[in-house]
Amino acid sequence: MVAPVLETSHVFCCPNRVRGALNWSPGHGGLLAFGTSCSVVLYDPQKRVVVTNLNGHTARVNCIQWICKQDGSPSTDLVSGGSDNHVIHWEIENNQLLKAVHLLGHEGPVYSVCAVYQRGAAHAASQLIVSAASDSTVRVWSKKDSEVTYLQSLKFGDGFALALSLSFLPDTDVPILACGDDDCKIHLFVQQDDQFQKVLFLSGHEDWIRGVEWAMFGGDLFLASCSQDCLIRIWKLYIKSTSLEVQDDDNIRLKEDTFTIENESAKIEFAVTLETLLAGHENWVNAVHWQPSFYRDGVLQQPMKLLSASMDKTMILWAPDEESGVWLEQVRVGEVGGNTLGFYDCQFNEDGSMIIAHAFHGALHLWKQNSENPVTWHEIARPQIHGYDLKCIAMINRFQFVSGADEKVLRVFSAPRNFVENFCAITGHSLSHILGNQDSDLPEGATVPALGLSNKAVFQGDLVPQPSNEEEPLRSAGFEYHPMAFQRFILTEPPTEDHLLQNTLWPEVQKLYGHGYEIHCLTCNNSKTLLASACKAAKKEHAAIILWNTKSWKQGQSLVFHSLTVTQMAFSPNDNFLLAVSRDRTWSLWKRNDTVSHELDPVFNLHAFTNTVTAVHSRIIWSCAWSPDGKYFFTGSRDRKVVAWGECDLFNSSIGPCSSVLDAGGSVTAVSVCPVLSLSQRYVIAVGLECGRICLYSWEKANQVPEINDWIYCIETSESQSHTLAIRKLCWKNCNGKTEQSEAENTQWLEFASCGEDHTVKIHRVNRCAL
Repeated sequence: MVAPVLETSHVFCCPNRVRGALNWSPGHGGLLAFGTSCSVVLYDPQKRVVVTNLNGHTARVNCIQWICKQDGSPSTDLVSGGSDNHVIHWEIENNQLLKAVHLLGHEGPVYSVCAVYQRGAAHAASQLIVSAASDSTVRVWSKKDSEVTYLQSLKFGDGFALALSLSFLPDTDVPILACGDDDCKIHLFVQQDDQFQKVLFLSGHEDWIRGVEWAMFGGDLFLASCSQDCLIRIWKLYIKSTSLEVQDDDNIRLKEDTFTIENESAKIEFAVTLETLLAGHENWVNAVHWQPSFYRDGVLQQPMKLLSASMDKTMILWAPDEESGVWLEQVRVGEVGGNTLGFYDCQFNEDGSMIIAHAFHGALHLWKQNSENPVTWHEIARPQIHGYDLKCIAMINRFQFVSGADEKVLRVFSAPRNFVENFCAITGHSLSHILGNQDSDLPEGATVPALGLSNKAVFQGDLVPQPSNEEEPLRSAGFEYHPMAFQRFILTEPPTEDHLLQNTLWPEVQKLYGHGYEIHCLTCNNSKTLLASACKAAKKEHAAIILWNTKSWKQGQSLVFHSLTVTQMAFSPNDNFLLAVSRDRTWSLWKRNDTVSHELDPVFNLHAFTNTVTAVHSRIIWSCAWSPDGKYFFTGSRDRKVVAWGECDLFNSSIGPCSSVLDAGGSVTAVSVCPVLSLSQRYVIAVGLECGRICLYSWEKANQVPEINDWIYCIETSESQSHTLAIRKLCWKNCNGKTEQSEAENTQWLEFASCGEDHTVKIHRVNRCAL
């Protein structure tokens, strides 16, 4: 087997904020599938890694379901629906995409899908697929091998089917479909002669139905439904007895709804009754799921357990009492505190030993019965929670950064003592060595005041002691108010969502004013003494680059040249030059002139630039990057071109293109140069495209004019490795210092990270021998 040249070592992503975008495959070692932006992600909760991406939708993925096999083995097929009006059937083999089939016909976003393997000799190996969309229809397909047959469309008039579930009537091979509607009713359809016919509707809920799911127990079919009325109802469907029974009119009997079907020339009567009503949630119930059946010691097990997720930030595990049969709450888990909404969906794993849910901020909350923890990536802090979309960030040092958002202000944050303590505990560094003489000056943490917008530092004297159990009733009786939400923690395990929200903020130490419009890009020089920032601009006076002193945070020089927004900036490795590219299709190179006094900031003068005559790019220049030796820089543009410029030195101001024009095959939105040369001593350049693909090239300056064959294509990301939307930034793993540089030059694998508009961050490894 050939070793991979380019592999994705880790993916950072989160589920979409929709109900139904999460589904756990039954069977041993089943994968969790969820929608993130336009992709379907297959995630291994045991190893806590993303296995692969399934790219095919062109808009947000709204719903996903694995198709369960009847023998209990892991599923290899799943269906998904998206806001692109498409339903896609995915066939998986060895955790990789084998085939994708698009099911077309809906005229609105699809937000619920369901599928089962059909039973009976006439439908062997065929799948029944049902989908609901905002066009007020439920469409039904049959799929056998690669052939998909459209069967019918169920119309709901002015209403919408919000939830779907398929199963089979007891002791038959007849499919039954439950549709939860916005009319607060559950509509039941039974398939006869390949056509679904409405047989009943179940009323009782007082608000929109958000989830329905069938399960078979002891020969009877049970339907769980949840609603925005905060209640869960369990319905029982069974074959009505044909024996004549004398009924005493004085006895209290449950109301029965009945219907009759014809199966194999015999008529069978079924009845539906309300089994129980579960009240425990205090807000909308978004999802209900039965624990799936599983094989243990060769015997099929089907526990009668139900899991529910709600907007009240809790999940409840329900089960009937063994003696009385009354349904009771067994376990309640969830979040405490924070300013978030609740859970959108929940799932069991194959044997019920793990439960998972996803919440408003995109976090996957996993509870499990065992305690084996593999080495995985975890979020350890959330320093800034901003009201505006964050646009750029620049690290000043290990424990300080500057961020820019859709506002005119730059904000500077420094790590509090509690974060540094946790960081040292995780990495094994000495706290005294990391802090040095700053030990007494650091705040403990940060909090946002009740009516404030900025993170305020919390010092040792501000901390409120935790009340003891005896003091708690006295304090609560007096309605004592404590505005400080921060509580000091030493992490011994990955932090929970509520801990990340409340206890990991960093204090905001400075606001930088100077720009007239929203901040667009930031960069810091390599010696971490100067910060450069630029904002959105439609005029020359607003497109100025502002330099800031990172020691005093005073505004320094203003560099005026461009006439439109500066899209990206980069300091040269030796900090002698500042490069800027712009929407005006030009670049500018600024040279540093050191002042006589070291106390004064260096002055930058315009050293070289392009204009309408000398420009090579004909569209917006989105990105720029320096070669590791500082001799050349590269620019990438919407016109699909990547160009190398140079050589750059302090005495040569006539800088022009020194490479042939590379056609990247699509709009270039990101460029990054590896700090280590290839084994053939060529520069390695990663190019990110608007379509989400990343291409790697090698380049060296040719000795002939015009330059020929100076660019060599190396490799590009596969469809599953690529982003689904435009790449916004690429960054190779940095090598600071002689030791790291020496290790990087001797290593076989090089690493780089990518982020895109699909809200995903990925870490890739590339084999250096193949470049």
